[in-house]
Amino acid sequence: MAGAALGATTALAGYPGTAHAAPGAPSADTAPANRTWSGRRSANGWPVLPEAELMRIEGSDQSVRLADGDAAIILLHVARRFHYEIDQLRDGDVTGHTTEHGIDQDYESNYLSGTALAIRPRAYPVGAKGGLYPRELVVVRDVLAELDGAVAWGGDFATPKESHFEIAYAPGHPKVKGVARTIRGWQEGPGNEGAGTVDAHGPGRLGKAEAFARRTA
Repeated sequence: MAGAALGATTALAGYPGTAHAAPGAPSADTAPANRTWSGRRSANGWPVLPEAELMRIEGSDQSVRLADGDAAIILLHVARRFHYEIDQLRDGDVTGHTTEHGIDQDYESNYLSGTALAIRPRAYPVGAKGGLYPRELVVVRDVLAELDGAVAWGGDFATPKESHFEIAYAPGHPKVKGVARTIRGWQEGPGNEGAGTVDAHGPGRLGKAEAFARRTA
């Protein structure tokens, strides 16, 4: 069984946006913004917000500003799974909504609408790949599969940003509403589903994550 899991881990690490990190790889500063986003909506179709609520990432001591509602439910789930399964979140690790309109890539405009967050953006800046270890990539792929495409990961973009996670659809999209409803059900249930209960490296989940990555590559 362990051999099968290792093989699936290696397979997942080979999909777009994945790479092998060297131990002790140095962090890099985020690239400076080179233009200004002037639209009333961010690249994913959500309205730009003048402010956003500060929301606690359950299970950690950290908080992040996000658009209230379905977007926050989904993105907080992403942050919780990172905290539980990849590494403990520390002060300054997570950024969300901003009112700074300077961007390097269009997808960074989604911070303006509170529908994207970055986890350790200085460690995983725009244009850099290979910041995550294979076992960490398995978790990321499992999260993306679990959320059925409602979240897009910057590691898969043409110009990558492995710290970046965003809502992939416009407001009111059935997939966003459905995934948020599922997460709410986990939160209101007996506690045996959702973040903190998952083994992303289990053979059943590895297979599903691999299949999802193949379909969306």
